[in-house]
Amino acid sequence: MILSTLWSLQETVNLGAGQTLRLGDLWEAGGFMMWPLGTAFSIGILIILWKLVDLGGKSAKNKKLLRDVDEMITQGRLDEALAICNDSGAPAANVLKAGLSRHEEGTERAMQAIENAGAIEVAGLEKGLVWLATLANVAPLLGFLGTVIGMIQAFQAIEIAGEVEATLVAGGIKVALITTAAGLTIAIPINIFHNYFVTKIDRLVIDMEESAQRLIDAVHEREARQTA
Repeated sequence: MILSTLWSLQETVNLGAGQTLRLGDLWEAGGFMMWPLGTAFSIGILIILWKLVDLGGKSAKNKKLLRDVDEMITQGRLDEALAICNDSGAPAANVLKAGLSRHEEGTERAMQAIENAGAIEVAGLEKGLVWLATLANVAPLLGFLGTVIGMIQAFQAIEIAGEVEATLVAGGIKVALITTAAGLTIAIPINIFHNYFVTKIDRLVIDMEESAQRLIDAVHEREARQTA
């Protein structure tokens, strides 16, 4: 488990001026708010790994399919292109298959089928991204909440002690800021990966749109010949 691994880590963090602190000590010093932060981190890592594998596989399948199908579409070999799409599991295959299966019904019907299939495929490609965006926004807020709670506890300790000691104030503030640092440390890489996935999906969508446009042009050309 990721949480238990974080708990048992024995590596040290260099704090400067010759001071070091174990990650396990940081976890304990951060208080109970470290648990929701650790949960957010674990969920984010799992989603990132899943999307890396998922989008990587779909991107490779898309490139292979479009390389094989685009030339056939340009040459007007639509039935052969449809056969290849039926055997492929790429996102572009489902989009092109929707149009190719309706190409005899005219340009308008083929275009409508492509748009409907495209919307479904884009939704599938974006699955999980809303969770990454949520985690990137929530993690700093959880960290800030932990900081506020820590500051309240620090001032409560001062009130009980009846006097302000520099060590007491500094120690309380240091502990309170640990959760803010943890929240930012979690949010920054999650946000970077979220933007990376969005860019990769945009690239896939553009490739599918370009191929779909070639298909529509081929269907329109065939329709024009039949009308003539």
